Amino acid sequence: MKTLFIDCGISGIAGDMALAAFTEIGADIEVISDKLKPIIKEDFSLSLDRVVKKGISSTKLVIETEEEKHSHRHYSTIKKAIDESFLSESEKATALSIFEVIAIAEAKIHNSTLEKVHFHEVGGVDSMIDIIGTAIAFHQLGIERVISSQVAVGNGYLKMAHGLYPIPAPATLEILKNIPLLQTEIQGELTTPTGAAIIRTLTDEFAVLPSMQVSEIGYGAGTKDFKGHPNVVRFVLGEL
Repeated sequence: MKTLFIDCGISGIAGDMALAAFTEIGADIEVISDKLKPIIKEDFSLSLDRVVKKGISSTKLVIETEEEKHSHRHYSTIKKAIDESFLSESEKATALSIFEVIAIAEAKIHNSTLEKVHFHEVGGVDSMIDIIGTAIAFHQLGIERVISSQVAVGNGYLKMAHGLYPIPAPATLEILKNIPLLQTEIQGELTTPTGAAIIRTLTDEFAVLPSMQVSEIGYGAGTKDFKGHPNVVRFVLGEL
């Protein structure tokens, strides 16, 4: 059985880190970009950079767009764009599931509804690329099972659209309910709402690295640099 092990106990997970890691284990970024362009109306370019995080060679996703950072879009607007796209049914279903997980959490926190909830941090072009691109990459590789480690989330406080929030952010923690978290003393956000939603949507089981024959290993780099550890998520692909 083709299995993906997601190691997010190193430095958590974010949407850009996940998509970058997928490209290291075989996903085609050019195909992903071509599929995204009809869905995302704004101009953007998508590329990959090789970086070294605390001695680990990894890939960083680079998105260039003229859109203002943290643009707002309603969940219903994004859902309509995906529903009307030419993605495969499985790609649509996975992308919509990830967005729905975030929307349900946001609606609960802000006392809103799925129809009315609008995304702040995940409503822009960059987050749409991260989420829909991850769904495309996942199905490109024909993965049959996903196992994830405990999730590192970080500590401290984070400035967001509504003000200063504790880490993990309320949406992140809501999404990660009943998922095993990993204690860490690191000050900073390790897992984002997008990363948390990807884990909740894709993962079949939470465990340590299983007995498997490894074929590919990928490291997706985060934007920040931390003093004591490499800011990467590790994807391990193989056969159980």
